[in-house]
Amino acid sequence: MQLFVGLGNPGAKYARNRHNVGFMAVDRIAGDHGFAPWRAKFQGQATEGTLGGTKVILLKPETFMNLSGQSVGEAMRFYKLSPAEVTVFHDEIDLAPGKLRVKAGGGHAGHNGLRSIHAHVGDAYRRVRIGVGHPGRKEAVPGYVLHDFPKADADWLDDLLRGISDGAAALAAGDAGKFQNAVALRMQPDRAPRDARAAAPGPKSDAGPEADSGPAPATRPETRPETDLRSPLQRLVDRFR
Repeated sequence: MQLFVGLGNPGAKYARNRHNVGFMAVDRIAGDHGFAPWRAKFQGQATEGTLGGTKVILLKPETFMNLSGQSVGEAMRFYKLSPAEVTVFHDEIDLAPGKLRVKAGGGHAGHNGLRSIHAHVGDAYRRVRIGVGHPGRKEAVPGYVLHDFPKADADWLDDLLRGISDGAAALAAGDAGKFQNAVALRMQPDRAPRDARAAAPGPKSDAGPEADSGPAPATRPETRPETDLRSPLQRLVDRFR
């Protein structure tokens, strides 16, 4: 069993904040993979389902960001989970918008939600760091993360959340590389060469495989040198005529 935790703040006023991208991630997973309806549990909203055969509990703490660890700790104790079975999705100002990294263990880097989880369950859990960018000044960070994503970010944000959902089963199975590849495919999809259509074979008619290639070029008749029946003396005379 795995516990996937999305970090954010409860309430409609925060729903589109950069700080709530963790909520957005687990909401997308729940919706795409047929999880049960959300219900109040563990001082938050929880649901359960399966990802690639692995049972997964999704949790959105409603304690507000600074007390997220209370909710996470309660869920872990209920299901008797170790920190290694917990994955936390959160906003990351030290990554450019649209970038994503998976990390196991380490510090909280000043993120209040992670700081609270550290205090309640330790630091040995896995994190999915979702880049939202940095405002440029440290003092501007609180207002920046508590502000909605701008409309200009809607496309890449939707692709990123779809990629997270695409790779969720791999993440539940412990394959972080495959998970990140799924996200990358959404963010930078492979494109066919511009001349792919021209290079692709067209439909063939009943006349045979060369029917669409146009008329065959005319061939030049084969020429052979004529046999010279003159004697050597005659050829010499003809030369001086």
